[in-house]
Amino acid sequence: MKKKLYRSSKNKMVSGVIGGIAEYFNVDATILRLIFVVALPFTAFFPLVFVYIAAAIIMPIDNGVS
Repeated sequence: MKKKLYRSSKNKMVSGVIGGIAEYFNVDATILRLIFVVALPFTAFFPLVFVYIAAAIIMPIDNGVS
């Protein structure tokens, strides 16, 4: 079965982008969220936030069917 990247509808805090990435790579979403928050000041804030917003718009949301 081919894996696809979706925004998570179960594991989400804001829009499900990081939850979906965590499910895709089979890692804990909390770790990815911490990495995201720690990386914000080092990316001058706007580039990383822009990537997150773009991913939230582009990535389809999963339909809950495995």
